[in-house]
Amino acid sequence: MGRDLSALFDPVSVAVVGASDDPAKYGHAIAAQALRANGRRPLHLVNRRGGTVLGRTAAPSLSAIGESVDLAVVSVPAAGFEEAVEEALHCGARAIVAITAGFAETGEAGRARQRAVAERVRAAGAVMVGPNCLGLADNTTDLFLASDSFTPGGVALLSQSGNLALELQLRFDPHGLGFSRFVSLGNQADVTLVDLLADCARHEGTRAIAVYAEDFGDGRAFAEAAADAGKPVVLLTAGRGDASARSAQSHTGALTTSADVVSAACRDAGVELVTSPRELTVVLAALDGGRRSAGRRVAVLTDGGGHGVVAADAVETAGLTVPELPAMTRGLLREALWEQSAVANPVDLAGMGEQDPGSYARTVAALLAAEEADAVLLTGYFGGYAAADGGLGGGGTALAHGEQQAARLIAARHRSTAKPLVVQSMYPRSPSCRILAAAGVPVFDATEDAARALAATAPGRDGGHLTPLPAPAPPLRASGYLDTRRALAAAGLPFPEAREVHDEEELRSAVAEFSGPYVLKALHLLHKSDAGGVALNLAGPGELLAAFREMHARLAAPAYSVEAMADLSDGIELIVGVHHDPRFGPVAMVGLGGILAEALHDVAFALAPVPADRAERLLRGLRTAALLDGVRGRPAVDITAAAAAVESITTFAAAHPEIAEIEVNPLLVRPGGVLALDSRAVLA
Repeated sequence: MGRDLSALFDPVSVAVVGASDDPAKYGHAIAAQALRANGRRPLHLVNRRGGTVLGRTAAPSLSAIGESVDLAVVSVPAAGFEEAVEEALHCGARAIVAITAGFAETGEAGRARQRAVAERVRAAGAVMVGPNCLGLADNTTDLFLASDSFTPGGVALLSQSGNLALELQLRFDPHGLGFSRFVSLGNQADVTLVDLLADCARHEGTRAIAVYAEDFGDGRAFAEAAADAGKPVVLLTAGRGDASARSAQSHTGALTTSADVVSAACRDAGVELVTSPRELTVVLAALDGGRRSAGRRVAVLTDGGGHGVVAADAVETAGLTVPELPAMTRGLLREALWEQSAVANPVDLAGMGEQDPGSYARTVAALLAAEEADAVLLTGYFGGYAAADGGLGGGGTALAHGEQQAARLIAARHRSTAKPLVVQSMYPRSPSCRILAAAGVPVFDATEDAARALAATAPGRDGGHLTPLPAPAPPLRASGYLDTRRALAAAGLPFPEAREVHDEEELRSAVAEFSGPYVLKALHLLHKSDAGGVALNLAGPGELLAAFREMHARLAAPAYSVEAMADLSDGIELIVGVHHDPRFGPVAMVGLGGILAEALHDVAFALAPVPADRAERLLRGLRTAALLDGVRGRPAVDITAAAAAVESITTFAAAHPEIAEIEVNPLLVRPGGVLALDSRAVLA
């Protein structure tokens, strides 16, 4: 169910503590906005000097109000913050919006103060946003407790940046977007991003949730809440660099960056990940009408060849396809258009729009009706005829009227179908384009934005998969090579025969238990191959003994592993690992492995555990996936067994939170199954 945040968004009464007549103070801006509610609920302004604020009588303290207060906005100097919170709780506050700064962001002493306040708030059964936040607003309940006003709409914005909210306000306007709620996250001492996301998912006035976050707190919980939201969640985040990989002790850790983790979490949770406020706006504009395409096939309609080619490239870059239309559809288009029009896809009117603006509407209708098109992109000059000064020459007025009529016909056709239609126009604010936008057709001035919008409406390549964490297993007592090997084998992962040896006598005993060829590995070295601690394809006991003597003289390892050499001739080497991310928990990586794992960097990521069906899709999404199906006479390998191995490894790792990094490299996949040839684990 989640936490009850009703007092935050629809309180019975509100008090602004620190309200001021001084425009330089934040308490002035909050109080001025709060007054816009125009009597929706009792509003009390509190200033320690009393008097009046913004023409209203101000109480010198919360207690002086003489009645309970449901929500208190605290905007006072840091020195008086705890006292103000305590008084608010004493006066019955169920919610606190803490504007005051100077806590966790200042260092350990500030963090300690912040923890103490949050504990006091929770002990009183209340909730607190902040501290160090910029307030909140809810347009559906006339609650205005931020320094700026926000156009009403269906987007809830949860943000660690106030300026970003102002930019989005400007970007939203041309697309008819607005805000249901705005919450400045602040330090998240009590109410977290996850709490707010879950509440906005339940909020009837919110159709989509936009998030700007630099600190997820519990990233795994964020992904779970987003996966369960039942509404579009669009994330803009920062700090997705590779710093987290610098201290990694395994290939998995070295290859896993923060960007990989965030991208995997978003894909698995079905979150749209964007890189800029502009892209965030584009995606929200595309999703606002609730339309989703059934597939990834796009029909492109243009009135100029250049626009059509550029749009087709942009669509394919966005991960969609622009397939050639079949003969039947081409024939129908040919009957409706003139001879020089191109009808294969992109469909090019080739100037017919200047003679007959209605050709736009007829062609859009035909493409929306075509079974082989999942979405339609109209790109180019449409809108120009009705732009300022009437468009082209003396016929501009007639063309302008004709184009606007075409826009009305397109809008009507759009309303009668569930397929997405997106428009890119050189004149996005023209009267014709405004007709389309008013009917819910997203209109953009940039081709790449239109393509990204269509990608947002398309079914994900492999999105919306988030498997719950398994119950924790008894922790590993040791993480040596053979310890890890035995634990993974017990979890169902097959390995070749192996024996631990310490001297030549034990080596001879091992040879008697299974036949060669052999592999010799020096133990207690994390990267055995790099240190020259692995000898392969030792034909018999003699070669094995010689290799042992040479390796021991050079490395003096305390122990060695003698193993049966696997047949590598018809197999593919993969790497499968799990890295424990401090925010998102266990993150799995699969890819082409062996000694080239880091050089090739052909890997894919997902939140662990990864079920077998999901693992197979990850493997088939690799750049080198064709190798798995056999090339140049090599046989196809058992990808089903490989996927099952991925499930075993990632489930094991997810059940052992004490493991910081674990990997199997290489995992040999052959036509008849898999063998784990090497493994390593690093405990946290």
